[in-house]
Amino acid sequence: MKPTTLKRSNAPIFWALFGAGGMLSALLGPMLVFITGIAVPLGVVLPPDTMSYPHMLAFAQNFIGKGFIFAIIALFLWHAAHRIYHSLHDVGIHAGTGAKLLCYGMAMLGTLLAAYALLRIGF
Repeated sequence: MKPTTLKRSNAPIFWALFGAGGMLSALLGPMLVFITGIAVPLGVVLPPDTMSYPHMLAFAQNFIGKGFIFAIIALFLWHAAHRIYHSLHDVGIHAGTGAKLLCYGMAMLGTLLAAYALLRIGF
């Protein structure tokens, strides 16, 4: 009997990014909405100047802050791209290579733009 060779797939990479983005969006997404949309604007729990421009600039210039911002943006984008790509089938659009390139290409473009913008801010 002839041994069968398995075809290599890039699916595990996309599933890993989807899973990491899904975990972050489930655990941190509601907290970010609460802090940026309710707590700070209304002055509940946090002082109103918590998200002032100088504070946010200092956070974005910090190495750890850059990493946090980049992880949130990049992983949320990859999670959304994967979910949109697989949801196309549910709405009757049988996605092919073009849809895959569009979905994942936009996630890659957004990731690269986020990295560029964060590096331009400086340290």
